[in-house]
Amino acid sequence: MKKILVTGGSGFVGAAVVRLLLEQGCKVALLLRPSSNTRRIDDLLAQCTVIRGDLSKLEDIRTDLTEFSPHTVVHLAWDGVKGADRNSSVQMKNVVNSISLYCLTEQIGCAQFVGLGSQAEYGQVVGRISETTATHPTTAYGAAKLATSLILERSAAASGRPFAWLRLFSSYGPDDDPSWMISYLIRSLLAGERPSLTKAEQFWDYIHVNDVASGIVAAVNSNARGFFNIGSGNAQSLREIISMIRDAIDPSLSLGFGELPYRPDQVMHLEADINALSSATGWFPRISFESGIAETVEWHRQAANKNHPQPIN
Repeated sequence: MKKILVTGGSGFVGAAVVRLLLEQGCKVALLLRPSSNTRRIDDLLAQCTVIRGDLSKLEDIRTDLTEFSPHTVVHLAWDGVKGADRNSSVQMKNVVNSISLYCLTEQIGCAQFVGLGSQAEYGQVVGRISETTATHPTTAYGAAKLATSLILERSAAASGRPFAWLRLFSSYGPDDDPSWMISYLIRSLLAGERPSLTKAEQFWDYIHVNDVASGIVAAVNSNARGFFNIGSGNAQSLREIISMIRDAIDPSLSLGFGELPYRPDQVMHLEADINALSSATGWFPRISFESGIAETVEWHRQAANKNHPQPIN
């Protein structure tokens, strides 16, 4: 039974990864801060070894980590992924914490390290992006992810430790952060609101969170090494995506296309080339966007009904 330490296991992607690892019979330890909101994985905690601690204070939990003795680290935790925090000093702390985690787990004999990167490492690239595309991040978040990946990859190459870094494109699915575009749009439309939008001429690569999880776990199981994109591999018109979501809720609802300007740094075509990960692991996305959106809309509909139950006549 493979023993795997997961950081960020209470997050959107992390919860899906933990669930899949347990389904595959792995023994999972979760590194969780005392303040972590575990609602996504409350039903899984009894099946896991829970280590309470902070990445900035790893020495405090060295004994717990040593006792669990993980074969693999799946490092998903990262602070400051939204808004102004993308250019805050927390990004430098993320780099230091990730390097500290890598070093400590290597010291205690952990064989494999898998980390989650981001499309933000590439910067303002237009079109289909492969792992050989030049990286020019435009935010501290993207720069921190890139710096972390390069330092860890060089360290792993020197020691021979299997290391994989998966650059995630846009994910979606049930129980995503409510401020991200798809969640925000569904919630607004379910409330009968008319969302203000850009012209939505972009082409975007969205991947269901369960496909993200299966890609990460495939990298673990195959002992993959190197840098990999993880996305759907298929860019779709954002206007069509938005219209599909609206139609799944109520085709008569109005959409405010063109009411908002594009950001100055707006990328109009973002698409992942996923051939490297597929070739290395045999993984490929399985969930169609149509079925994934239907599932996500239904989850939000049920959540809205739960929070605002209908009166009994």
